[in-house]
Amino acid sequence: MDIYIKGHYQKNIFQSDNGYIIGLFKVLETNSVDLDIYVDRTIPFTGYFHELNEIDTYIFYGKLIEHNRYGEQFQVEKYERCLKEEKNDIIEFLSSGLFKGIGEAKAKKIEKVLGKDTFKIILENPSNLVLIPGITSKNAEELHDKLVEYESSYEIIMYLNKIGFSTKDSMLIYNKYKENTIKQIEENIYMLIEDIYEMYFKKIDFIANKIGIDKSSNIRIDAAILYIMKELSNNLGHSYFYQEEIYSYLDKVLGLTISEELYYERLIDLEKNQKIIKLDTKYYIKELYDAEILIANRFKLLMHQKDLEIDLSENIKELEKDFSIEYNTNQKEAICNSYRKNLLIITGGPGTGKTTILNAIVELYRRIKKYNNNELNEKIALLAPTGRAAKRMSESTLFKASTIHRFLKWNKENNSFQINEYNKSKVEFILIDEASMIDTYLFSSLLKGISVNTKIILIGDYDQLPSVGPGQILHDVINSDSVNVCYLKQLYRQGKDSNLISLAYDIKNNSLNKNIFNVNEDLTFIECSEDEVLNQISTIANTYQDVSFKDLQILAPMYKTKNGIDRINKTLQDIFNEKKAPKKEIVVGEYTYREGDKVIQLSNMPDDNVYNGDIGVISKIVNKSSKEIYIDFDGNIVKYSPSSFHNFKLAYAISIHKSQGSEFDIVIMPLVCSFRKMLYRKLIYTAVTRSKKKLFLIGQYQALKIAVENNTADIRRTSLKEFLTDSIK
Repeated sequence: MDIYIKGHYQKNIFQSDNGYIIGLFKVLETNSVDLDIYVDRTIPFTGYFHELNEIDTYIFYGKLIEHNRYGEQFQVEKYERCLKEEKNDIIEFLSSGLFKGIGEAKAKKIEKVLGKDTFKIILENPSNLVLIPGITSKNAEELHDKLVEYESSYEIIMYLNKIGFSTKDSMLIYNKYKENTIKQIEENIYMLIEDIYEMYFKKIDFIANKIGIDKSSNIRIDAAILYIMKELSNNLGHSYFYQEEIYSYLDKVLGLTISEELYYERLIDLEKNQKIIKLDTKYYIKELYDAEILIANRFKLLMHQKDLEIDLSENIKELEKDFSIEYNTNQKEAICNSYRKNLLIITGGPGTGKTTILNAIVELYRRIKKYNNNELNEKIALLAPTGRAAKRMSESTLFKASTIHRFLKWNKENNSFQINEYNKSKVEFILIDEASMIDTYLFSSLLKGISVNTKIILIGDYDQLPSVGPGQILHDVINSDSVNVCYLKQLYRQGKDSNLISLAYDIKNNSLNKNIFNVNEDLTFIECSEDEVLNQISTIANTYQDVSFKDLQILAPMYKTKNGIDRINKTLQDIFNEKKAPKKEIVVGEYTYREGDKVIQLSNMPDDNVYNGDIGVISKIVNKSSKEIYIDFDGNIVKYSPSSFHNFKLAYAISIHKSQGSEFDIVIMPLVCSFRKMLYRKLIYTAVTRSKKKLFLIGQYQALKIAVENNTADIRRTSLKEFLTDSIK
């Protein structure tokens, strides 16, 4: 049974450009016992709407939810406007101000003559209105035209609802195409995927099938090809693909087999229409090709600008004195080049002092430019791909840092940036930490949002995991040998004799030395069978029960299997946060959460200043009629209701990918051969370099060997290196 409330719209509290409304609704009736208390009262509502007015009666279908901040709301999934047949309703609507020149007196005359079919008669033959005393031909024309506009837009929304789109999707579609909506649906429904964010192939394909689109039509094959390329790009990180590769997925996506001849014909047509780009035997999604070309051209431009000829030796001495530090030759080179050059890459492994020179670079720039703190904030931007990395950057420099998304003023609703090629930032110097994590699309968007003269420094570890999204920018730029690169090689962190640092470099160089384990306290390998791994993790965890949740982290390559993240979390929850009074608990799906649990955020929630990968602690649970979970993210307490419980998970163990940009004093990592499909060099290297003081590897030494020797699992096909070194485009 669909839950509904019937009544009148009162007013907006908030309205976005794409039709999302938070407002108040006066309830006249409902079919839900839980909503009976709102009859003859107002309730806050949220949803996507084409148009609401205070005259019409509406039926809202949806559900009662508990919002993190604003309490109970009715979340509208679809809605209907009730037909006006009652005398008073017709008069009230006609005199509402929607129809110019029609006041209450004229409205009464119209209703008296035309009766309950007033609107139907006006739409069919507006000349009937002229027969009514006091109604001019101009009145009749304007009333008819406005009513046609009002009815047609509403009917389009209802049509979209009827064929399977949600009200939210219907609003997005109508706002894009307006009166041409139905024409676009009939001509090529698959164009919605390209034109509107949040329209996906599977969703559109389902509706296309429902309305009778031929399964072997050209428009469907074209959409399937683009879908395959985008999915492969997002999952594998590649920039381009080959004919045979795309074709091998087509029958599964289409649910039928098409001939190779027809497939090649569609590729040619997609290329002709610039939906894809073909270079030699390589096929690119046009947007990804354009992004790589933009990055390459910007870097070429910056590299061709003249370096500043300036002696900075005295400035370096002052920095060394003020910071009580002595920079090595590589570090001095990086600090000086940060000012002299317009584009610079600084790369180094763990313990080589990347953070140390970041502080020096910012301070050197401030001193030479003679900026005060306010001016520095306006002229320089410290950026990172993740919230955790940005926070570390800010803590180490004592200077404001932010995520790239936040800097570009990301609009989550339509996946656009307010800082863009038409509204550029005025910063003159950008430093980006953890640059290995930046994907091609995001970096291209960043370059669009800054001046072509903005100085850029990328800082990162060449050997860490690449971005989650497509591309491998840091890797490609360094390998191109066409950009200024400073290599940091001298070790500082944990000292030169640290076995933990030695392991990282052994992994990097594929030269494992089993003798470095279990010599010093910083590096321990506990060999055991797969069946014993969880018990060994528990034993070690028991010795660190009093350690802050920020200082110890279990990292694992996979979520499933008996030694995966999910099972480890359930086991360690009882060690680190034992069930006992007065801690409150709440069951969410397969998990039980209790006050004091360590959790990780799984999605961006910019309104609450919490981002994917942030780690916090459950500070309070309300488990009554309204269920609530409060999570403390370093003093930022965020309230979650049942509709948003999917945004976090237990975090005693997290994935290695989620740990990027973070460091922990103590890291525990299971390593077993059943993780084989996730055992490769960059993944293990990234995990090992998350540890600052102690690392425990638990499981099978053979699994470590498999990972270190596997340097092919995450090789990506990209063209940025080629575009940087070629004179093409």
